[in-house]
Amino acid sequence: MDKYILGILAFPILFSLLAFRVPIGLAMLLVGCTGTILITGWLPVMSLAKTSAWHLFSNYSLSVIPLFLLMGNFASKAGMSEALFKFAGACLGHRKGGVAMAAIGACAGFGAICGSSLATAATMGKVALPELRRLGYSGALSTGALAAGGTLGILIPPSVILIIYSILTEQNIAKMFLCAFIPGLLAALGYIVAISLYVRLNQNSGPIKDRVPWKDRMYLFNNIWHIILIFVIMIGGIYMGFFTPTEGAAIGAAGTGIIAITNKSFNIKSFIEVIESTAVTTGMIFFVLLGAEFFNSFIALTQLPNLLTEFSKENNLEPLIVVACIMILYLFLGCLMDSLAMILLTIPVFFPLVMSLDFGLSPEETAIWFGILTLVVVEVGLITPPVGLNVFIINKMAKDVPIIDTFKGVIPFLLSDIIRIILLFSFPSITLIMLWAFY
Repeated sequence: MDKYILGILAFPILFSLLAFRVPIGLAMLLVGCTGTILITGWLPVMSLAKTSAWHLFSNYSLSVIPLFLLMGNFASKAGMSEALFKFAGACLGHRKGGVAMAAIGACAGFGAICGSSLATAATMGKVALPELRRLGYSGALSTGALAAGGTLGILIPPSVILIIYSILTEQNIAKMFLCAFIPGLLAALGYIVAISLYVRLNQNSGPIKDRVPWKDRMYLFNNIWHIILIFVIMIGGIYMGFFTPTEGAAIGAAGTGIIAITNKSFNIKSFIEVIESTAVTTGMIFFVLLGAEFFNSFIALTQLPNLLTEFSKENNLEPLIVVACIMILYLFLGCLMDSLAMILLTIPVFFPLVMSLDFGLSPEETAIWFGILTLVVVEVGLITPPVGLNVFIINKMAKDVPIIDTFKGVIPFLLSDIIRIILLFSFPSITLIMLWAFY
């Protein structure tokens, strides 16, 4: 069988395995090994199995993943999500739809110390959903806002998916974090505007809460100042050159760990749960990365990325049209797959193609712009029907809200996301301005 055809067939076979609920890491490992055997025989696969695990897991940059996961788990157990939501609610609750806006703000704050979209959605759902429902917010708005707000965890640094993209494409993690800030802030601002418009069109969906006195707001601020301090020290230290992203993650994990230990509700059981959750999630991510190593090696053997590059050049396709087609494909894949699977499956194929095109940017700028744009589109997939993992997580917590209402509730946020994608796609300078300012 022709190796090009073999490479093309690998994707529907992989999707079929995923449809039968085969774990993504195992599915990529099976397809990668089988495809490599068909092209080169057994010996190269045995050699790859002998060396790839060591080569992959000895990468120093990967140590940042368990550290950021540990920081997020400590933050969750320390009640930081609740403190952030209460302070944001005190500041915005007196406005129409203000508590839903506060939930978005709290998601952004928690995402800045968590780095995981699903964890942000699940944690903030536990904290904010009961309060939103108690105040009389509609089921669609309350669940839709929290599902959308959870996606901020994947974009606002630190982001596990952004780290994996940086490692796959050999980009500087600190620079990727820096360039994700403005798109992340645009996402939070866009969601707040979407809520503001939603409550004006649906008058009874977002009631007003009594204004909280400034004295009480300052009291609530005392519960979150240390969270802000950790974030500033961690991110500021990275960009000032005081320490590497891995060292910054260690400082963040240590800081949140100290805050968690001083929390009265934190005990030995909580500590064991934090360590266990971090270990399980790290093991899952690392196994997926190992499967991706075998699958990517197979794709490289098929020379499918080279075929796409040659096709683009022979047909004189406009670079922006190529990227637009990739983004549209990501939107469709987001309806069926989770963000980590999309990144690991597609970046080895699309990244060489994008890097061969001329956007009037340097190779580093092109890689960073494409990475942030990809991350934004992948983020949209977390709230896109029919899968929308964040939607299902939040809806499962709101047992009285039909799933159809939750999907209706995320529509305004999806529209906000589409506008943001168009802006970032049309004006790369929005993404790269922080890179130009600091470097």
